[in-house]
Amino acid sequence: MPLVPDATTVHYLEIVTPDVDAVCATYERTHGVTFGTGDPALGGARTAGLAGGGMVGVRPPLRDTEEPVVRPYVRVQDIKAAVDAAAESGAEVAVPPMKLEGHGTCAIVVQGGIDVGLWEL
Repeated sequence: MPLVPDATTVHYLEIVTPDVDAVCATYERTHGVTFGTGDPALGGARTAGLAGGGMVGVRPPLRDTEEPVVRPYVRVQDIKAAVDAAAESGAEVAVPPMKLEGHGTCAIVVQGGIDVGLWEL
């Protein structure tokens, strides 16, 4: 069973920025998307749909030490197996699998200084 059905399938693109409204306005003007209001289950992210059923979410930092980042979450069939495989390959598990009400389960691994999210529906 593949861990990533299609490694190019980004289910969620998370953008963390201290200027949520400006980033949303820029994306709306340049990409023709419309952002909704903040979703509490996604850290207050304002979201817009992506082709293929995914989302882009723009949210403020959740703590003073959180830096701005653009983090893709790729869809996986088995999040535990995907996290375990990443860890066995030397990745740091920054956020272990956690359920997000109404959205599925996500995790974050870091390899070579790059955050990669994993998402199981």
